[in-house]
Amino acid sequence: MAKSIKETLLGTLVHGEEILENIRVMREVSQDKITAGNEADVRIAPLHTKELNLVVSSVADTGKQAKVIRLSSQNGYLPPFEAGQYINLFTEIDGVRTSRPYSICSSPRQRAYYEITVARTKDGFVSDYMLDEVKEGDTFTANGPAGVFRYQPVFHSKRSLFLAGGSGITPFMSMLREIIDAGLDREVTLLYGCRNVENALFHEELSGYAAEHPNFTYHLVLSDSAEGWSGEQGFIDAARIARLVPDFSERTCYICGPQVMNDFCKSELLGMGVPLKKIRREMFGAQRDITKEPGWPVDLTGQEIFRLTVDGRVIEAKSGESLLTALERAGVRVNVCCRSGECSLCRVKLVSGKVFLAQGILQRKADEAFGYLHSCKSYPVSDVEIML
Repeated sequence: MAKSIKETLLGTLVHGEEILENIRVMREVSQDKITAGNEADVRIAPLHTKELNLVVSSVADTGKQAKVIRLSSQNGYLPPFEAGQYINLFTEIDGVRTSRPYSICSSPRQRAYYEITVARTKDGFVSDYMLDEVKEGDTFTANGPAGVFRYQPVFHSKRSLFLAGGSGITPFMSMLREIIDAGLDREVTLLYGCRNVENALFHEELSGYAAEHPNFTYHLVLSDSAEGWSGEQGFIDAARIARLVPDFSERTCYICGPQVMNDFCKSELLGMGVPLKKIRREMFGAQRDITKEPGWPVDLTGQEIFRLTVDGRVIEAKSGESLLTALERAGVRVNVCCRSGECSLCRVKLVSGKVFLAQGILQRKADEAFGYLHSCKSYPVSDVEIML
């Protein structure tokens, strides 16, 4: 019988024949995942499932224009995740199928459910639906868990600086709950920026953690003036970081919040001499008003309607909305996950026309060379033709 390439190469090693004999014996007596045909794929599939079928098991109102939604599996199994990751939840509203990524805020140490926190946003197409309509027993499909905003023990410091803004607190809650519940050997300082105490999600829980656990320090930073407030007030700038976290240079820094806050904190850290490799960021979509982003064409208001041709079909696309949004409104299915220009699943090929690219896109060199765009962060500034 002719030998395979692997067998031929192994046979050239000093102990090659011995290795080949061991493999032969293992195939006969063992169900080892490496040698059992496609069994490895079968075992791995539940850990990296393409689609989750979820059911709402509870909805809790925080009283802060946000709700905590607990999602369980319809088939009794949820894939494990790392603290800081998210799921991309699909829904259909008024005939429009769309999705939104939500960070998991529950601890990865429990596997019975995922918890997400949905905060109301101005003119929020999906957030209004999630807060006003979703109830126990409703079902969703989702991608995930996904994302790289997480602690990497190989090269991240055990001492962390968390900088959160608004609903950007959610991935940090998962991280903190795991650290505290499991008694992990890590030290965390959290600076949480909010307009006021009334909108500070998990403020009471975070204050309790800080009072009970010496390895966790918490500072709420209010941007609005508040009568009787004796805590931090202003912005999370370099001076405040240096004062509250004097050992900032020895920490790995994590930022999550609105893009304006995200960009500001990154700039402040870089100005303090923190190297880029020690700054980890999670983006929550593009800027709400894309016309305010640097480089936006001054002659466009964001309300212009252009023709978007996709695979021979013509649909309307508003300049102030992403190509992805225009496609979803027209019922065109696009593979999508992060909606922040990072995962690259929503790529489309630009055939003709001009688009405005928002900041924060992690575009591959090959995509640039062959004209592929992240549709979630590409905005039409002329009539456009694309290919899916």
